Amino acid sequence: MIGTDTLDRVIGADVIDAEGNKIGTASEVFLDDQSGNPEWVTVKTGLFGTKETFVPIRNADLTGDGLRVPVSKAAVKDAPKIDTDGHLSPQEEEELYRYYDMGGTGTTGTETTGRHGTAEYTQTGTAQTTTNTGMGAGMTDPTGDTTANSTAGYTDTNRHGTKGHDTSGPTTDDAMTLSEERVNVGTQQVEAGRARLRKYVVTENVTQTVPVSHEEVRVTREPITDANVGNAMDGPAISEEEHEVTLHAERAVVEKEAVPVERVRLDTETVTEQQQVSETVRKERVDTDGIEGQGVAGRTTGDNRS
Repeated sequence: MIGTDTLDRVIGADVIDAEGNKIGTASEVFLDDQSGNPEWVTVKTGLFGTKETFVPIRNADLTGDGLRVPVSKAAVKDAPKIDTDGHLSPQEEEELYRYYDMGGTGTTGTETTGRHGTAEYTQTGTAQTTTNTGMGAGMTDPTGDTTANSTAGYTDTNRHGTKGHDTSGPTTDDAMTLSEERVNVGTQQVEAGRARLRKYVVTENVTQTVPVSHEEVRVTREPITDANVGNAMDGPAISEEEHEVTLHAERAVVEKEAVPVERVRLDTETVTEQQQVSETVRKERVDTDGIEGQGVAGRTTGDNRS
């Protein structure tokens, strides 16, 4: 069940029908004049959200998806077209009760609350909207508010104890707070990329020069002398002989071995640079309109909080 303590969550929430279909977006909540409980919510529908329709909120629930109401999207589409500005009269409320088959509540009207949880005036037993404009000094309206007349004009002091009242929602005090958005810029560490070190094998030709030697045969002739005549006469005088010499040669031999030549690793370093960021912020300003007379400033604008 929706109470006045949850109205801030209702305003702006998605409105879902009984079958789970999105109807639109909750805009304003209307409270019952007698009980003060939320009775109706206006739902913005249409392609651009320009159409507002009254939907019962008495038996609605707030879920993770939004505000779930006990009516269908088709019923909301064909609901009576009633002005959503200001007070909901008893006649208008009865028309809504009949359409949604909810039963009437008598002759009391319903007051809009906007984004907070209390009605501006508690109006009972009447079908008209109560205002303080034009009352004489010392007169009391149906809500019990007393309006005092002065030379500067009317001063209405309602049950909140403030001068004047809020026309767009509940009166909380006699001041308006202005706010603005500010940009808070920070940094967040994110993954910007990855570096990978990979080892692979390539083949290349290496050419080196190495000296090699070999033996060649050479025939040496020497005359017979007294020194070798003995060897020359050793053996038969005439015979056939054969003499053999083994020749040797060197050849290049290649052997390979793997030896470490270098070590490679990955490391990181932090580099700081300047980066500009831009964002759009909203600021509230205040205008005064219709203020005339001596001692009263004219139309002004500003953003001071009060």
